[in-house]
Amino acid sequence: MNQIIWPQGYLPGFTENFVSNEVIVAGLSAADIWPLLSEAGRWPGYYANSANVRLHDHDGPDLQEGVRFYFETFGFPVEAQCNEYVPPSAGTPGRIAWHGWAGEGETRLDVHHAWLVEDLPQGRVRILTQETQKGRPAEELARARPNPMINGHQDWLDGLVSAARQACR
Repeated sequence: MNQIIWPQGYLPGFTENFVSNEVIVAGLSAADIWPLLSEAGRWPGYYANSANVRLHDHDGPDLQEGVRFYFETFGFPVEAQCNEYVPPSAGTPGRIAWHGWAGEGETRLDVHHAWLVEDLPQGRVRILTQETQKGRPAEELARARPNPMINGHQDWLDGLVSAARQACR
C-alpha cells in the first residue's frame, strides 16, 4: 500500500506530535471520497470539528496545490496552504496535504496534514490521514487523554465515509 510523502522537517518521530488514522471500507471508491475531501467548503457538512472554511483568492471549490485557505478546528483558527494535490486516477492514489499554522511565538502551532485515498481490490477504498505537529500546543495535544487528535480525525474519517455512502444512494 502507498504511504504519505513527508516534507522536510515534518517526518513523524521528529515532531512534537503525530497522529495516524485509517479506514478501509467496501462499496466505495476513491472517486466517491475525493470530492468530499478536496472541496474544503464541504467539510463542516460531515465533520463537526471544522468551521468557517474560506479559500483565499481562489475561484473553484476544490483545493489545488498552492491554494491558501482558512478554517477553524480543535479551537484553533488555522491558516493553511495546500502543498500536495493529486486527484485519484486508475492505479494512482489521490493525495492531498496542507501546511497549517496558528498563533505566534510560544503559542505557534505548525502542522502538516496529509491524506491518501486509494482504491483497493474487491471494491474497497483505503483512506489514510496522518498529521505531524510542531510547537508547544502540539506538545500539549500529544499529552492529552483521551487524545483529541486521534479521536477528532477518526470522527473526520467516519463522517467522510458516511457522507460518501449517502451521496452514492
